[in-house]
Amino acid sequence: MAGSADRLLVKVTALDRPRLIALILSALAGTAAGLLLPGPLAAAVDAVVAGRPSLPEVTWLIVLGVTEIAVGLIGGILTARMTASATAWLRRKLADRYLALGTRSTFADGDAISRLTGDCTGAGLVASVVVQLGSTTLISGGAVVLLALMDWRLALVFLGSIPFGLMLARTHLKNTADDVLTYQEVSGELAARMVDAVAGLRTIAASGTADREAGRVLRPLPKLSLAGRGMWRTQARMVWRSGLLLPAVELAVLGAAGFGVLEGRLTVGQVLAALGYVALGMGLITQIPLLTTLSRARSCARRITEVLEAPVPEPGDLGVVPGRGTLELRGVAVEGALRDVDLLVRGGRFTAVVGRSGSGKSALVNVLGGLLTPDEGTATLDGRPLEKLRPYELRAVVGFAFERPALLGATIGDAVGYGSWAGEAAVRAACRSAQVDDLIVRLPDGYRTPLRETPLSGGEAQRIGLARAIAHAPRVLILDDATASLDTVTEAAVEEAIERTLPGRTRVVVTHRAATASRADTVVWLEDGRVRAVGTHDELWRTPAYRAVFTEGAQ
Repeated sequence: MAGSADRLLVKVTALDRPRLIALILSALAGTAAGLLLPGPLAAAVDAVVAGRPSLPEVTWLIVLGVTEIAVGLIGGILTARMTASATAWLRRKLADRYLALGTRSTFADGDAISRLTGDCTGAGLVASVVVQLGSTTLISGGAVVLLALMDWRLALVFLGSIPFGLMLARTHLKNTADDVLTYQEVSGELAARMVDAVAGLRTIAASGTADREAGRVLRPLPKLSLAGRGMWRTQARMVWRSGLLLPAVELAVLGAAGFGVLEGRLTVGQVLAALGYVALGMGLITQIPLLTTLSRARSCARRITEVLEAPVPEPGDLGVVPGRGTLELRGVAVEGALRDVDLLVRGGRFTAVVGRSGSGKSALVNVLGGLLTPDEGTATLDGRPLEKLRPYELRAVVGFAFERPALLGATIGDAVGYGSWAGEAAVRAACRSAQVDDLIVRLPDGYRTPLRETPLSGGEAQRIGLARAIAHAPRVLILDDATASLDTVTEAAVEEAIERTLPGRTRVVVTHRAATASRADTVVWLEDGRVRAVGTHDELWRTPAYRAVFTEGAQ
């Protein structure tokens, strides 16, 4: 995984080559200016001490100072642009993978948000961090060389500090890596728990379990605190150790330079230059926090790679054949949901799926509609395996509506037409079928009303989601409890309108209502992930256990 993460970071670094080259060139210019600066400073001081004019040296100092400032500004702008584009690229890549995983994703919603936000940003910083570390390394090496050219004795004194600096950097990286990764993982877990809690706010409030839920959400907090304290302790140790090392090295070099002045080998200005070179040479130590940032970028890349390397089923390459929308399952099993399911849903018929909570109803219709690939067995549409069909063709002939639809688009009209080629007339016809047109036309801008400015009840959102499915004009229409928030009269009117709008289409409806099941041509009764019986509602009603399925929801 670490190798994959590092390869991802290399790819991210090379995403924007022109800006990367510009950033490297600006860093080199800044490095050169920084290394040249102590020389003119020494010459200017010596000129003042000797009573000579120092205008050329001061002018050169100003030029180098302005260059450093300009290069810093350019580098900051380039860093911001590169980080933004790299982060956006990672988010697109990660979002595409999540969409490809679909219902097979094992990553919790909150954890996915954490990876898409914090982790992509952390990994997107890698190019600027690597360039800064490279620049700092060049400055440190160049400073040692210039110090040696000035007086090899000073360079030897400085080099004596290198083993301590390397040991400090190595210890810091070793102690930080695990804490950084743990912190990010626990942050993702906290985000996942928080998203779950926000989604169930009304349930939590109604059940009076706010304190218990707060405890559940914050349960990983001690682990997060431990990792955070570990990072800060490591950072604190690094700060005070490097804070002691730098003045110690400066004092040692200053002492050696003092002897050089006494012996006539060095001037006062060169002593000041030597101190400047020492500060530059110790830059790699003072920039150890960049190593923490690099370690965090690697941890972020590892978490992103976990998603990118999650197996995704190969998309099919077969076209949909003409047919009435007959669906068939043979030996289908989904871990934790379905077992040994054999089922035939005849085309053009209205089939109701019933069962107690947790019996596998949603898993069954997801398999029937191709949203979920079974672990075992096959699912076919008009004789062709669903997993071998081209995804865009499958989605064109199978429409879904859900109990809690996610409405996407800028306006209400966009939300209804989302994912289809439906024009305005088709969108309005679908809304009339879903019994929601009267609501929409009363809005300030009708179908052009911004979605974010439209407060919708649960039933209204369900009807808009149902209209979106109808607007596709699919061969197979699957409603997963999509009318649960509607009253029985409205639900019956919606079913009648769908029958008029989409005559002869296959309808599969998950329901908890006996009245809905009674209107179906066939009822599929699920129990503990198996098909217990298939028949008409009247036939199954003779069985007490079947009647109990509906009385359970009414209690």
